[in-house]
Amino acid sequence: MPATPAAPRPLRVALLGCGVVGTQVARLLTHDAADLASRAGAPLELVGIAVRDVTAPRDAVIDRALLTDDAESLVDDADIVVEVMGGIEPARALLLRAIAAGAAVVTANKALLAEDGPTLYRAADSAGVDIYFEAAVAGAIPIVRPVRESLAGDDVRRVLGILNGTTNYVLDQMATTGASLEDALAEAQALGFAEADPTADVEGYDAAAKAAILASLAFHTRVSIADVAREGIRSVTAEDVAWAARTGYVIKLLAIADLREDGPGRAPSGVSVRVHPALVPLAHPLANVRGSFNAVFVEAAAAGELMFYGRGAGGAPTASAVLGDVVSAARHRVLGGKGPQESTYAALPILPTGAAITRYQVRVDVEDRHGVLAQVTQVLAEHGVSIEAVRQPTRQEDEVDDAEDGVAHLVLTTHAAPEASLAAMVDAVAALEPVRTVTSVLRVEGA
Repeated sequence: MPATPAAPRPLRVALLGCGVVGTQVARLLTHDAADLASRAGAPLELVGIAVRDVTAPRDAVIDRALLTDDAESLVDDADIVVEVMGGIEPARALLLRAIAAGAAVVTANKALLAEDGPTLYRAADSAGVDIYFEAAVAGAIPIVRPVRESLAGDDVRRVLGILNGTTNYVLDQMATTGASLEDALAEAQALGFAEADPTADVEGYDAAAKAAILASLAFHTRVSIADVAREGIRSVTAEDVAWAARTGYVIKLLAIADLREDGPGRAPSGVSVRVHPALVPLAHPLANVRGSFNAVFVEAAAAGELMFYGRGAGGAPTASAVLGDVVSAARHRVLGGKGPQESTYAALPILPTGAAITRYQVRVDVEDRHGVLAQVTQVLAEHGVSIEAVRQPTRQEDEVDDAEDGVAHLVLTTHAAPEASLAAMVDAVAALEPVRTVTSVLRVEGA
C-alpha cells in the first residue's frame, strides 16, 4: 500500500507594517486561512508583524502577540516577507535582508520600486527567490501581471492611466458640482480619500512612481521616477473644467507611457513617460472613470486596446492584490519554480519631455479687432503646429469670464505635435502685441 504523502509544512509569513493595508492583510491571512492553504498548496502561517510601536492602538483583528519591533529577526526566519510599511528605508534594507536569507518578497511599495527597484530585482534574481509587487500599482486592479506576463508575447505601444484616486475624485467633483479645487480637495480629505498632506497626490508624485513601474514593465527598459516628467493638478481651475465640458472633454490626471517610433515599421527610438492633467474626449473609456476609481488603458500591437478598471487604493482592495502575490510565491515554494524576472533587454533611451507627441488646447484673450486670428495662426504655422479647431465663445458662454468690451476669447485646439514645438508656440503667441493673456494651456490625450 503506497505511503500517504506527508502534509506540506506551513510557510512562515512575516508582515512588515500594520497600517490600513497591513491590517487587512493580517485579517485575510487569518480569516481565509483554509482557502489560502488550498490555493497555495500549504498553510500560510503569519508568524509576526513588525511595527515601530508595539504599544500603539490596533484594530481588534490584530493578534497583539504577533507584534514586534525587531523586524530584522522577523525577516531572518520567514519564507515569505510582505512589506506594506512604505517609504525607502528601512523597507529597502529589510527586503534585501529577507532576500539574502532566502525569503520570497511581496511589496506594495511603489516609491521604493520606482526609485531603486533594480537593486531588489538583481538581489532576488541572484538569490533565486520571487519578488512580486502587484499591489504597488493601482491597488486591486490586476495590471502588473497582465503587462509583465499576459502581454509578454505582444508589443505594448502605449499605456494611458488614471493611477491616483484622490486626484480623480477631486477633478470629478469639480466637473460634477462646479467646486473649486480647494473645496473639492477639502471634501476628499473629510471623506478619507486624501491625506492631511495631499502633496504626493495633487503634485503627481504618486502617479509618477506608478508610471515608472508600468513603463519599465511595458517597454522592457528601466524607468525610474526621475525619468518621469511630472505636473500636478494645482493649476487646474473651475473655469478650465467648465470649458473642458463645453468643448467635449473632461480633465483627468493621466500617467502616459509611449513607445516612440520614427516611422512606420521602424525600430523604437525611445520611451516617453509623463504625468500631467489632460483633456480626455468624452467618448474615451477613461472619461467615464468616476470618483476615486483608477483605470489603465493599454494599447498593444496584436491585442489592440485593453482596459483595466477598479479601486486603486484602500485597505481591502490593496490587500487583495498582496494576497494574490503571496499565493503565487507560496505555490513556487511548494511546487518549485520561480516568478518572472526583470526584463530590460530593450534598454531604450528615455526621451526628453519636449519629444513627447501631444495636442494642446489653448485659451487666449486677444484684442477684438480684425486680423488678430490671422496673426495667431501664422505663429502656429511658423512652429510647425496646425490647428484642428478654433472657437470664439459667445457672450453667454463667457459669463464665467465676466467678458469685457474690446476683448475676444479664443479657444484653439491643435493637431498632434512635439511638446517642444507646442510649448514654443504658446510662448510666441503670448508675445504677440494684440494678445492680452494666455489664460489656459491643457494637453489633449486619448483622441
